Amino acid sequence: MTLLDQEYLKSDLPLPGRRQGKVRDIYQAQLNDATDVLLIIASDRLSAFDVVMPNGIAGKGIVLTQISKFWFDMIKDKMSDQVTHHLIATDASEVSGLTDEQKAQLKGRVMVGKRAKVIPIECVVRGYITGSGWKEYKQVGSVCGVALPEGLKQCDKLPEPIFTPTTKDDVHDEAITFEQGCEMVGSDLMTKIRDLSLSIYKMAHDYAAERGIILADTKFEFGTTEDGSILLIDEVLTPDSSRFWPADDYEPGRDQASFDKQIVRNYLQELCDDGKWDKQNPGPVLPDEVINKTKSKYLEAYKLLTGTDLQV
Repeated sequence: MTLLDQEYLKSDLPLPGRRQGKVRDIYQAQLNDATDVLLIIASDRLSAFDVVMPNGIAGKGIVLTQISKFWFDMIKDKMSDQVTHHLIATDASEVSGLTDEQKAQLKGRVMVGKRAKVIPIECVVRGYITGSGWKEYKQVGSVCGVALPEGLKQCDKLPEPIFTPTTKDDVHDEAITFEQGCEMVGSDLMTKIRDLSLSIYKMAHDYAAERGIILADTKFEFGTTEDGSILLIDEVLTPDSSRFWPADDYEPGRDQASFDKQIVRNYLQELCDDGKWDKQNPGPVLPDEVINKTKSKYLEAYKLLTGTDLQV
């Protein structure tokens, strides 16, 4: 059995400041040279509709971390003049205070990052009209205050990518307009993270297109350092934070096949439509078929994006 087959749902490390999000556990830590950092652990928990499911997907956290590392490396290579990111390492051996056994359990699923003050905005970029954006467009002809052309079909490519921010909340993110975001964090900062988000999306979209993948939408998170610099933080461009579609099967006017957790969303929506779940805690146990299909799509996305099979 490999690490990709072992489900890791919760960490319990002898480090201070533990915080648990929907998928990630975060600790205050130090490098072996005493530099203060954050240790971010991608568990195998799975969330959908803001609910964490009772069972996870073994190895999902490893896949997410390695996809993030791939993109962080590319962003540093292609966009270092525009944006700086938080990632220092993806090896728990860099962190002091952990046993060899704990480090072995974390192999492949950790990000060691610079500390930053989180900007409380989820920076969503949409290049295609789908998901909650499609629902809003059908009702009012716009998304988060951004007017869109009439007559768009489900999953149509937009004339230009749009920035549709939300609040950042551990329970439920609320869609806001750009102007509301300016009131929350200031116009200068909001403009900077909007422009950075659009630039990163366009770079990633064009790269993914060369690999036969459509990056339909994604979300970014940013933080600020003590000197006021902006850092790209958290994960980036993974199947948990993005919609990836196979380009050779793309057809507007319908749901698309995907390399992300849309399989889970569709299964859960069917339960809701049948009156078997109400999108409230506790979530339903996911069947093996849904878990295995989702995992295979995550691994396929990794291979298509990087050109190699995932090795841990």
